[in-house]
Amino acid sequence: MTNRLPHEKGFHVSWDQLHRDARALAWRLQDEAPEDGWKAVVAITRGGMAPAMIVARELDIRAVDTISVKSYDHQTQGAPKVIKRPDPALVGDGDGVLIVDDLVDTGKTLEVVRAALPRAHVATVYAKPMGRDLVHTFVTEVSQDTWIFFPWDMALQYVEPYRGR
Repeated sequence: MTNRLPHEKGFHVSWDQLHRDARALAWRLQDEAPEDGWKAVVAITRGGMAPAMIVARELDIRAVDTISVKSYDHQTQGAPKVIKRPDPALVGDGDGVLIVDDLVDTGKTLEVVRAALPRAHVATVYAKPMGRDLVHTFVTEVSQDTWIFFPWDMALQYVEPYRGR
């Protein structure tokens, strides 16, 4: 067995794939909505913003806010810290609120968010085993040692063909 660096077991997600997966998340969430519908979507920034926008569009939810939690410095995870909270008049304790993020990894970020909005429904596009129990709805599970490369972290560039050298 070899010890791999995070990028060596990578799962590359394109904009198209993210869009398809976020729409699939919305389809699952339509059956989870409270009787009077979701009153708001709260995106966990920054990764949850694109999926939250797609989910809000698909489910016709107009009230969208953010909660900003910083827990990563590049690829190193530290203690999560809330640096911006959603409007308390809009979200209250989270009842009828949908929290959306791109990924749950260890669950440390979601522990902080769920403490702030304990009655909210948490949904992520992707889930890893260590944090999966903190999520009510997700689309795809990946192994804990997989590093997900999201489209906003990547840039397209020319690569020399192998035989061109």
